Amino acid sequence: MNTKTQRLVLQGGFILLGALVISSIGGWARRATADDQPKAVTAPALLGELRALSQSLEATRGELAVARLQLERANAIIDYSTHYNIAADLAAAIYDVALSEGVDPGLAFRLVKIESGFTLKAKSKAGAIGYTQVLPSTARLYEPGLTTKQLYDRSTNLRLGFRYLRYLLERYDGSLRLALLAYNRGPGRVQELLDAGRDPQNGYSTAVLKGYKR
Repeated sequence: MNTKTQRLVLQGGFILLGALVISSIGGWARRATADDQPKAVTAPALLGELRALSQSLEATRGELAVARLQLERANAIIDYSTHYNIAADLAAAIYDVALSEGVDPGLAFRLVKIESGFTLKAKSKAGAIGYTQVLPSTARLYEPGLTTKQLYDRSTNLRLGFRYLRYLLERYDGSLRLALLAYNRGPGRVQELLDAGRDPQNGYSTAVLKGYKR
């Protein structure tokens, strides 16, 4: 093979090699481009993602609502504790029991203030006991068999006193004045005075409601 022929063969080999290299690069580029393309999103997959996001959002809202209520409770307890100069745990008990019995906490604190001055061991000449000065006979309407000793338990006393107040509020169609007078004088005596055309007011309801805001 002469020199010219060798040169042509060598040139042809380089050309062929170059073509193969270019072909390989082109194939790799096409694959890379295809891999870079985003996968098609199907409707069911999109709906699933939206549903998951919605559930997550609702859960977060629920957590925020709970946190807000807890903060409001804490602030209220601190305010009542400071205002009435009582221990925070007592303020918390009055607040929580009042809400559970359907009584406005502000009214509940005023009632306990006037009835016992926040003294658990308080006892009247008539035999009314504890924070809410509830009579054992009245308490047993709600919990038959209750002992006098049990009425000195904080939670029990608050629960039954506020439950009785709630009953009176319902009996007198939400009239705070009449409900409080009945709490103090007894519903029988209040009704007797009303039937006789007399005002049962004796100053008690005025004292309890002083400074109270609904």
